[in-house]
Amino acid sequence: MPHDHHGHAHLDPQSGDRRVAIAIWANAALTVAQILGGIFSGSLALIADALHNLSDMASLVIAFVARKIARRPADARMTFGYGRIEVVAALINYTTLILVGVYLIYEGGLRLIEPPAVAGWTVVILGAVALVIDALTAALTWSMQKDSVNIRALFLHNLSDALASVAVIIGGTLILLYDLRWVDPAITIGIALYILYLALTEIGGPIRTLMLGSPPEIDNAEVIATLRATDGVEDVHHVHLWQMQENEAALDCHVVLTPEGWTRVEEIKAEIKARLAERFDIGHSSLEFEHEARCPKDAELYGHG
Repeated sequence: MPHDHHGHAHLDPQSGDRRVAIAIWANAALTVAQILGGIFSGSLALIADALHNLSDMASLVIAFVARKIARRPADARMTFGYGRIEVVAALINYTTLILVGVYLIYEGGLRLIEPPAVAGWTVVILGAVALVIDALTAALTWSMQKDSVNIRALFLHNLSDALASVAVIIGGTLILLYDLRWVDPAITIGIALYILYLALTEIGGPIRTLMLGSPPEIDNAEVIATLRATDGVEDVHHVHLWQMQENEAALDCHVVLTPEGWTRVEEIKAEIKARLAERFDIGHSSLEFEHEARCPKDAELYGHG
């Protein structure tokens, strides 16, 4: 299936940078307040939310720097450009989420065994403040995350934070009303499991891109069928479909031409490139043409074999 990224309204880079910068400062202030509140109230759930926000702040900084670097033009050192730095940033952020989630499950388990006293009002008030900040940050990154795995990682961080803040508020309320101390570590474990769920379901995308996997939105078989259906093309082999960077699909392959097709190589090349761009949004393709009488008969469809 073709994939189209041109239908979205894109923010200019400076406006996007300002949004991320605002989110960084908001999360920094919230993290400090939650850590102090968690220490004074004895709430592990509040500290858990603070640690999650701290990872968000680090993620925002990484994303901000990655956005700046990604806009550098290609040079002799990085001939493909710097766009993949945003995919690397997303991988770092998801990995951080996984580590935080595992740590919180460990700490929450210890607190479940012997629940400490928790100051419910501090938990509820700071949880409410966190909810406002998390909702603001999620709103700032909502329109930006549709076309960027880097910003999507941030958005999911903040969305999970907002839901965690709701859980913290509920936990603090139950402690105030019924002195249910076990609720705080139980909510901590729930937050951690949700963090792990989000991270593990999303981390595959950046890994696939960095491993030069084929774009998930593109049907490889359909691309190959389109190449083979071109007049003058006998077959294709050594096909490589990958992403130069996020949202930029690329193809290189060997195209076997019939004797008649060999006489109009440039015409066939132009036709193939036009079809790839129109049907699959593949703007970068490298095609090596071979005469059917001189091509290897045992060449693999994919890879170099």
